[in-house]
This record gives sequence, C-alpha cells and structure tokens, in this order.
Amino acid sequence: MSKVKEKINRYFDAAFPIILYKVIEEAKAVELLKELAPSRRIIEWSTSECKDTTIPNLDDYTLDNMLSILYEDASLELRNSLLIIKDSVSFIDNPRVIGYLKRLAQMITDGEIEDCTIVIVGQNIKIPDELELYVSIIEDEPLTHEEIGKIIEQFCADYEIIADKQLQYILSNAFKGLCEYDIINILALAYANDGELTESDIDLILEHKRQIVQRTSVLEMVPLKESIHDIGGLNSLKEWITKKEKIFNNIEAAKEFGVDIPKGVLIAGVPGCGKSLSAKAIAHLFKAPLLRLDMGRIMGKYVGESEENMRKAIALSESIAPCVLWIDEIEKALSGVSGEGGNADITNRLLGSFLTWLQEKKSQVFVVMTANKIDKLPPELIRKGRMDEIFFVDLPNQEERTKIFEIHINSRRPKDSASIHLDKLVKQTEGYSGADIEGVVKDAVETAFTNNRSSITTEDIETAISKSYPLKEIMKEQIEAMVKIYKEKKFKSAT
Repeated sequence: MSKVKEKINRYFDAAFPIILYKVIEEAKAVELLKELAPSRRIIEWSTSECKDTTIPNLDDYTLDNMLSILYEDASLELRNSLLIIKDSVSFIDNPRVIGYLKRLAQMITDGEIEDCTIVIVGQNIKIPDELELYVSIIEDEPLTHEEIGKIIEQFCADYEIIADKQLQYILSNAFKGLCEYDIINILALAYANDGELTESDIDLILEHKRQIVQRTSVLEMVPLKESIHDIGGLNSLKEWITKKEKIFNNIEAAKEFGVDIPKGVLIAGVPGCGKSLSAKAIAHLFKAPLLRLDMGRIMGKYVGESEENMRKAIALSESIAPCVLWIDEIEKALSGVSGEGGNADITNRLLGSFLTWLQEKKSQVFVVMTANKIDKLPPELIRKGRMDEIFFVDLPNQEERTKIFEIHINSRRPKDSASIHLDKLVKQTEGYSGADIEGVVKDAVETAFTNNRSSITTEDIETAISKSYPLKEIMKEQIEAMVKIYKEKKFKSAT
C-alpha cells in the first residue's frame, strides 16, 4: 500500500490529468484518495449519487451531465479539486463523457485548471482510445503476507480465538491474492462453522478462489482428488516436487534465505504415464488451487482477442496466487510456431508474451506444462531459465508397474488385494502404460461384478490383459523417437 500511496502522490504533484485506479475494494480506495488530498475539494460521482464537499445538493446527475456542468466554468469549479468517478464501466464509452473528459484533461495539462486530478476508480475498465494519451494507470497492490497476518491476528483477538503462529502462517499464505473484505468474510464463515480456525478452513479459501475463476472463460479450476501417493513410481519427480513444496509453502522464509520463487516444471513423454496425474498431485501437495489453461479458449476470432485472453489468464492466475497453473498438451497450442500466415503470427506473439512472463514473473504461480510430443516444442520454451526443470516420463518399469497395480486394486477392491499375485501380472504387462494397467484392472472388476462374483482374482486381471495391447506395440515408432530425443536433450528422467 505504501508504494501505491507514493505513486498517487507523485501523480498528484506532477499534475497528471486522469488516473485510472484499478481496485477491488472501491470504498477503501476512495478513503485513501481523500486522505492523500486533504485540502482539495472532493467531488465524488457514482450511479446513485454525486457528492460534493462544497455543494451538498448535487443529486441525480448522469455522468455526462455532471461533467458538462463542471466544464461550463471548469477553471473555477475544478480548481484545487479531486474528481472521483466510480461505476464508470457502462458510461466510459459514451461519446459525451469521452469528449468532456478529453477537454478537461487538456485544460489540466495546459494549466487552465490548477491543482485538479480526475480519478476513475474500479475494475475491468477499458479506457477509450481517445483518452489513452491522458490516462495513467495505477493498480492496487495485493496484500502482503505481513498485512494478511495482521488481519488474521486482529480477527482472532476480536473473537478470542486461539490460533498458533504456524496456523496463521499457513492461512496467510492461502489468503494471498484476496482483498481484506474477502479475508474477513471467509474468517467469519470459518468461525461460524465450528467456533475456531483450523487448517481445514483452507478449503473455504480454495472454494472462494474457485468462484473467482468461474467468472472467466479462459481458465477452469480442477478439483483435487489425487495426491502424490496416487502416483505409481516417478520417484525422481516426486522427490523434486517435495523439495519445491517446502519452498512454495514457506516462501517468505525461503526468499529471506536467498531462494528464488519456484517457476514451474515441464513434464514430457509417453501418453498415459502420469503427466496429468502429476499436475494434480503437485497442486494437492502445495495446498494450492489448480488452474487449467485451455489454449483452445485463448484463441479468439477477432484481432487482438487472443493476446487479450492470454493477458487475462495470466492476470487472473496472479491475482489468486499462490496457485498452480496447468497447461496440458502445450505442444498442440504451439503447433503454429515458426509457420507462416495469420495464425502463425498470433501463436508466435502468444508464445513471446508467455515466455516473457515465465522469465520475469515474481508471483507465486507454479506453472506445470505437460506435453506428449516433445519434438514439437519450440527451443525457446525448453531452455534453462524458463522452467526450473524438465522431466521425461517413460513407460513404467517393473517396480513402477507393481506400484500402479497396487494403487488401482486397492482403490477398487482393497479386500482382494492380498490374494492377487502381482508378480505374475507385472511380467505380463511389459510395455504397458499406467493408463493401460488401470484399464485392465477396471475391466477385471467390471467382469467380476457382471458375473455376480464376490471378489476379483489374478485370473480375472490376466484375462483382461490378454484382451489388450500394450502401448509399446501400438506406438512403437513414436515412443522410440521420444526416447531418442529425451536422451539427446538430456532431460531428467522422472523415474
């Protein structure tokens, strides 16, 4: 907040004519503006009223009419004043509003109106092209970890709640990206549930963030059911993820120690071998919402629409950080890179803006990119500095297949698991993917049920195996090509 105050004061002192102050909590923003201009006449317009500290009876004026009245004798009416405009989303495109704001801005710039600033307050306001020259943008800073901690401490004091420092730290981290109004409401809801604050209340925070994501069409929030324990094998990847989790959930201490904010990971390799599952498990381990970016939704039919959608997706993920941003099958989205024509130009611009953000981002957005065809990935994406690490996921080995069988049998028929001979099944599934193994277990369970049997046997699963074909046979050439590239690029093995 201190940086925002300094910037507003500088803009006031430099006589900037129009400021667009992008905020969520409008009332707090207005209070701040008044605090920073104590000696100025305050004119505050909204759709419901027009307040004026010197003329108390300004009521029922539309925005264009109010501006026209002020314009009639602007050099006197607006001298030493602060004009605060709220609720402008539906009115800013009005030609009369644009015309008056433009003329007033020119008069302020030329010195015809002394000590006057027009501040447009709100969210999602698109400034018309005619006004862009005169408008400076200030965005509200997200609450810091310390500021959120003070809000939680005050709430606990007000309601006589005992919450240890570790719990307050965890909640502060989860609340990042939310405004004070939302934080207090969620704390009140958590207190109303059981009269205390616990780590389980993080679910309320995630639900609120999910609702924020639902309001946009460019991202979706993926429900988190799978954990790191649902991944069979991939021990190298899991060990790496666990280290990153310690940094991610203790970010303030990590930064103070000199550790960089984790950027993300690219997981490439054979289909059906746990890439998507890993993305979900990472978010579950990080205790963070998982946002899925569908590049198909990003691509728009109008000029500039794709780039704007990408900006919205990035801004939204940053606004609710800490979070995990998952981009599935990213090679499909980047298939037009280095091509020719309009679509290739758009794809190249999207890739450029995305890579710049990846390189420079300071927010706690952990990016997980998954890809099947690593030969289709542009070299700019896989060079060091973009991501923290690149892992290659191959077909599961014998030990991993054993674990995958255990996971899927125990999740469906835990009572039968002791009687299943896993060694026999593992030997018969050489070249099978994790998804293939899940498929044969599901088939065996389904067959036992439809035959009115009370359990499944090793023979049931063997029968299902005999009716299936391993991925290594179906995609023999593609898998061999993947392994070759993986070795040439020296990607880290996930196993």
